Amino acid sequence: MSRAVQRGATVCLGESGMVVGQLAYSRSGVRENSSFVYSQQWLQSMERFSISPDLLLTETHQYHKAASENDSVFHFAIADTAPDGWGCRVIARDHAKRRVMHKARGEQPFAPLTQWDYLVGVDDFSRVGALRMRDETGNYLRTIESGDRATPPLLELGSLLDASHAVELGRETEADLRYLRGRGTSLGGLRPKCSVIDDNGQLAIGKFPSVKDQRSVTKGEVLALRLAVVAGIEAVQARIVYADNSPVAVVRRFDRTLQGARIPYLSAASLLQARRDDERAYSEIAERIIATCADPKHDLAELWRRIVFNLLITNVDDHLHNHGFLHVGHGQWRLAPAFDLNPFPDKDQELKTWLTEETGPVSSINEVVRVAGQFWLERDQAIEILRQVCRAVENWRVVALTPAVGMEPHDLNDVAPAFEHAQMELAATLLRHG
Repeated sequence: MSRAVQRGATVCLGESGMVVGQLAYSRSGVRENSSFVYSQQWLQSMERFSISPDLLLTETHQYHKAASENDSVFHFAIADTAPDGWGCRVIARDHAKRRVMHKARGEQPFAPLTQWDYLVGVDDFSRVGALRMRDETGNYLRTIESGDRATPPLLELGSLLDASHAVELGRETEADLRYLRGRGTSLGGLRPKCSVIDDNGQLAIGKFPSVKDQRSVTKGEVLALRLAVVAGIEAVQARIVYADNSPVAVVRRFDRTLQGARIPYLSAASLLQARRDDERAYSEIAERIIATCADPKHDLAELWRRIVFNLLITNVDDHLHNHGFLHVGHGQWRLAPAFDLNPFPDKDQELKTWLTEETGPVSSINEVVRVAGQFWLERDQAIEILRQVCRAVENWRVVALTPAVGMEPHDLNDVAPAFEHAQMELAATLLRHG
C-alpha cells in the first residue's frame, strides 16, 4: 500500500511575491485532492481579485479534486501553471532515470510521481502568468540548482534541440535530462519546446522540429502567427532561427511586460471552468468576455476575427487551452494575444472548439458570418473583418517567403492545402455579394 503524501506551498503573485494564499495537496492511495485558502493580506489588499473562477474571495478553505482522470487535482488557475505534455514527459523520464540509479546504488527508492511533482517541476522564472509557489524555506518552486542557468539564451538552442530529440527517440542521457529539467513550459502540447531568452533579452519559447515531422511544422506556426498580424489580429511575435540547420520557432511570451513583470493569466478553459473532455463553444467564451472583460466589444470582435482566421488557415487545434486571458486590474481581464496557431494541410476545415452550443463544430464560413451578432457585430462589420482576413490569407505565399519565416518551394507545396480550399472560395463569394 502506497504511503499517504501531503505537500504544501505558499502561493505568491508577481515579482514582489505578494502572498495570495496557501495551497495544500494530499494523496492517499488513488485519492487525490487539493485545497486553497486566501491569506488575510490578500483579502485586505486593494489589489485583490479572485485568482481563479473557482476560488471565491472568502476566508474558508476551498477544496478541489479532479473531475476525471484527464483533469487536474488543482483549481483552474493553478492548474494552468503546470507543465504541458512535453514538460511532463521530460519530468517523467528524468524521474525514471534517477529512480533506476538510486536502486542500483541500493538507496531508498523514489516514490511515484504525483500531480504535485509535476506542478512544482516548472522553473519559477518561466512559470506561466504571475502565480508562483514558495516552499517553507522561502525558496520559489522550482528554482534551478545553483550553477545552472534556468532559462538559456538562443545560442544554446543547438544543445537544447539535441537533448529534445534524444528524449523523443528514447535515447536521452542523464546530462540531456539535466539540461532540459525545469526548462519546459506550461503553454503548448506534446511537441518538444523549451523556455529561452531571445536576442532582445525577453522571455520566449523555442519550439523545435520533431523527429516525426513530415513537413516544417515550426515554419508553419511562424507563418500563421505573422499572417494573423497582417489579418488585424493581436498575435505573439514569432520568427524562425536556425540551430544545427534546423528551423526553430522562437515565440515571444505574452504574459510578461517588456520590463519582465509577470501578468496574471487564465486559459479559456479555466475561465469557463471546463473539463478537459467537454465540448465547449466560442459563444460560451463570448459570454464570459461580456461578464469579465474590461472592453468586451473589442474582445468579442477580436475573438470573431480569430474564428474566421482559424477556419481559413485550417488551424483545427483551437481548443480552449490555446486561448487565454490576461488580467488588467480590479478582477477584469482581456483577451491575450493569439498563440499556438498552426495550419494543418492534411485536415478538413473543422475547428476543435464549437461555434455555438446549437451549431456544433465550426466548418462553414457562412455559419460563422451568420452568428456574428452574438459577438456584437453588425453584418457590414463582419463582412469587413472577413474581407481583411481573406486578403491576408490570400497573400500567404508572400509572407511565407519572408526571411522571418523562410519557407522553401517544397514547404509551400506542403502547406498549400491549409490556405487554398473550398472555404476560401466560399468566403470570396460572400464578399462579392456582401
